[in-house]
Amino acid sequence: MRDTFVRTLIEIAKENSQIEVVSGDLGFGVLKPFYEQLPDQFINAGIAEQNMTGVAAGMALEGKIVFTYSIGTFPTLRCLEQIRNDCAYHEANVKIVCIGGGFVYGSLGMSHQATEDIAIMRALPGVAVFCPGDLVEAEEATKAIVNYPGTCYLRLGRGGEKRIHDKIENFQIGKAIKIHDGKRVALFSTGAIFEEIRGAEEILSQSGICPAVYTFPTVKPIDCKTILECAERFDLIVTVEEHNIVGGFGSAVAEVLSEQGNYAPLLKIGLHDTYSTLVGNQKYLRAQFGLDAAGIAKQILEALT
Repeated sequence: MRDTFVRTLIEIAKENSQIEVVSGDLGFGVLKPFYEQLPDQFINAGIAEQNMTGVAAGMALEGKIVFTYSIGTFPTLRCLEQIRNDCAYHEANVKIVCIGGGFVYGSLGMSHQATEDIAIMRALPGVAVFCPGDLVEAEEATKAIVNYPGTCYLRLGRGGEKRIHDKIENFQIGKAIKIHDGKRVALFSTGAIFEEIRGAEEILSQSGICPAVYTFPTVKPIDCKTILECAERFDLIVTVEEHNIVGGFGSAVAEVLSEQGNYAPLLKIGLHDTYSTLVGNQKYLRAQFGLDAAGIAKQILEALT
């Protein structure tokens, strides 16, 4: 995803000199094509994410479209006050990019595991939150946030994510994308966890369960229409996210359902209000917290019985 993001941004920035990238002293291998081709549109702010965000806000208030870039929790939690006070409050055109949402940097411990970021960023008034599931969604989301007025959060995987789409026709902010229809269960996914959804589907099919599958590249604004339509049609709604279930994607879906009367029950799959005290790669940690294909399928089957 990160290579797709950089490649897409280079293409756009060559046509729009108002676009700037401010890095927190990370991602040089990935960002190298950008700063080599567009040196006047790139700043390395150093390992100083609060300053990075303040600089970005000032540039945005002078008419720039500024992308801040770092990994894990660094571009969000470390500089939350600056995002809130300098960017969101002023509706500044700052686009906050996180590489490695969830357990991507799991081997570096909880300090690098971004598992509360969706909840925190979507709680900020006026901030749009994007969590693309594959390279095509990442490309479309990058294009979309350039034109979105105000502060955005773009949460990306690190790389190697499997392709979901060949292409997306008419990508829209706040619109879910149907992968395929199904029966009994509507399975909603956001972010790079989608590869586990494919495996969970195969396991569920062995028990005669063929869920409808939707991906939500936008968590805020959320696609209320699709959520409510599915809640009328299916016996169970399932949300899957590589994130805490408190305040995250599942909570966003729950908020929609709670305001609209009696619909299908909701199963939220994610971290259950906990930090990981374990250290290991992303695949290992997903399995430990029931976020791999087998764990997702197991929880769905239990909810249906």
